[in-house]
Amino acid sequence: AVALVSCRLPFPIFLISLSRSRHRLTTNLNSTMAPLSTLFTSAALLATGASAFSPASQSTAVRPATNLYENFGFDFAEDQVENTPQIILGEANYKKWVNSVDPDNMLNRQYAVLTRVRELGLLEKTAELGILSKLEKNGLTLEKAEALLPKLEELGLLSLVANNQQLLINGVAPLAVEGAPLLLPVVAGALDVGPAAFFLAAAGAGGLDAFLFASGAEVPFIGLPAGAVAGLLLIPLTVVSAGVGVALGSLKD
Repeated sequence: AVALVSCRLPFPIFLISLSRSRHRLTTNLNSTMAPLSTLFTSAALLATGASAFSPASQSTAVRPATNLYENFGFDFAEDQVENTPQIILGEANYKKWVNSVDPDNMLNRQYAVLTRVRELGLLEKTAELGILSKLEKNGLTLEKAEALLPKLEELGLLSLVANNQQLLINGVAPLAVEGAPLLLPVVAGALDVGPAAFFLAAAGAGGLDAFLFASGAEVPFIGLPAGAVAGLLLIPLTVVSAGVGVALGSLKD
């Protein structure tokens, strides 16, 4: 069409006509591209908004299911009666079953107090050091020892011992029996002095523990407070020493 027009029109008019044709073509292209650009812009905005309000991605790792075998009194927990065999239901049944499987098990094993006393020769050492005679000199006779039993029962100490035999046999007895060869000479010397020696021991143990707390000393390698760690031994030693001193003092009176 442009070639036909150029053959019939003079050259200036041809240039004007060509310029107008290019202008109309550009206008048509712009009018066609405008809706497309608007469409793409709208789609991009919608995608951005959707991603902004979408929930955070969650881990797809599957955690293994955990079955509860004790309900600890909670209603929402599983009932141990439903998922535990009756033969091992409860501490007493479980210990009985363990004994039937292995009589020499760690769960029910007890510290052999009498055997260790005989092996260490503690009775012979007690007689050699004259501890019983020294106790009598401090006022603790057999009659007074028998008279103390009702008072101990009134305080509930005998019942406490009876109800915690397992703890005393496996927890306290090993410390007392195994340490007796070292403690018996010290106790014999303290009995020669009298109640004052036990009060002095209580003051020394309590003062040492207080000093460790005040100084802020720590146990090497583990970083725990030395006062707290040593207090596991020093505090009971303070209480026992003070109690023995008070008891011996009251017996002499």
